[in-house]
Amino acid sequence: MSTSTLQLRRDSHGRLVLTLADGSEHSGVQPVRAFPIAAPQEGLSLLGHDGHELLWVENQADLPVALRALIDEELAMREFSPTITRLVSVSGFSTPSVWQVQTDHGDTLLTLKAEEDIRRLAGRRRLLIASGEGVQYRIADTEALDRTSRRLLERFL
Repeated sequence: MSTSTLQLRRDSHGRLVLTLADGSEHSGVQPVRAFPIAAPQEGLSLLGHDGHELLWVENQADLPVALRALIDEELAMREFSPTITRLVSVSGFSTPSVWQVQTDHGDTLLTLKAEEDIRRLAGRRRLLIASGEGVQYRIADTEALDRTSRRLLERFL
């Protein structure tokens, strides 16, 4: 399907409305990345309010700039994932434990319920940490952390 004939806008309630090439209009559209961490610009599905796929996009770069901007805006709200830049302290070295961390969005506390909530990503130096509060935190490169942070983290890996 040609993406040049697509239209995307927000309705009066702030929901995305997609108009397809055949003229059909779909309200409450949700963009979902197929590979949000490994390949964030590849594989994007636009889902209708019922959860069914309306459109598959191989690469976001193929989309018109205005359409891509709306999708990126929506994804930013949906995929909030702070990056941990420093571990300040942990309450204990068994789980559950409370971590005091610095992120690219400021200082915060997170609860690690189990060691399995820390997942290694491609390259083994990248981590994804699921907090007990439901927020997914990232560590872009464990080697880039300061020495104290690496030592605290190693106790859980």
